[in-house]
Amino acid sequence: MRQESFRAALLDPARPAPAGLHDGAGRPAGRRFDIYRNNVAASLVAALETGFPALRALIGGERFRGLALSFLRAHPPRDPRLALYGAELPGFLEGVAPRARFGWAPDLARLEMALREAYHAADADPVAPEALAAIAPEALEGTRLKLAPAVRRVVSRWPVAALRAHALEEGPRPEGGAQEVLVSRPGFDPLAQALPPGGAAAVAALADGATLGEAHAAGARARVDFDLGPVLAALLTGGAITGLMPQDCKETLP
Repeated sequence: MRQESFRAALLDPARPAPAGLHDGAGRPAGRRFDIYRNNVAASLVAALETGFPALRALIGGERFRGLALSFLRAHPPRDPRLALYGAELPGFLEGVAPRARFGWAPDLARLEMALREAYHAADADPVAPEALAAIAPEALEGTRLKLAPAVRRVVSRWPVAALRAHALEEGPRPEGGAQEVLVSRPGFDPLAQALPPGGAAAVAALADGATLGEAHAAGARARVDFDLGPVLAALLTGGAITGLMPQDCKETLP
């Protein structure tokens, strides 16, 4: 019996038990295999329900379960950490979610996956807000920031952070509009904060080692009247800055 055929049968209830598979008494393991298969599928669906609660709430439990069953057959787990299962779900939804009704679903899944990744990212101590304020104004433009491993960005044509908050009964129903989101982990729990237009480009530049001046320019390319101030405030609120390297300084300041 090949491992590939066993895995294919394990995730597809339409397939028979693999040939040559027997129970402890030497009998064909049909019924026992069916029970095992059902338990595996139920566990994976439950993991997806836990990992994507807002998506499940908005599309409905029955529809979510159907999507989850289709997804797990196409994308079985490849990582022993079940808590991170579902990384391919946003791309999967791109191909199956009805765009007219659930066009926001892939980006909402991206946001929920980013929050899960942030939760499991390595720990890092954030700088105190006054450390950034202590840098001389003339040196700020040339300052670089070290960002925490938990930092993620999600850019969507939908208000995904507001959609998530509404789905979890933490906010009103959004009216619509694009949204850029910063994901970080200021303590034990991840946080999603809406950024101003151009904010995600600025954060991406900072993550790549750009100075604050260069990050501002990156944001301004997306939005002419871009202001870096709200982005820095979100980074500080989210505990996302773990080090500062002022201009002409060769060491990162904690």
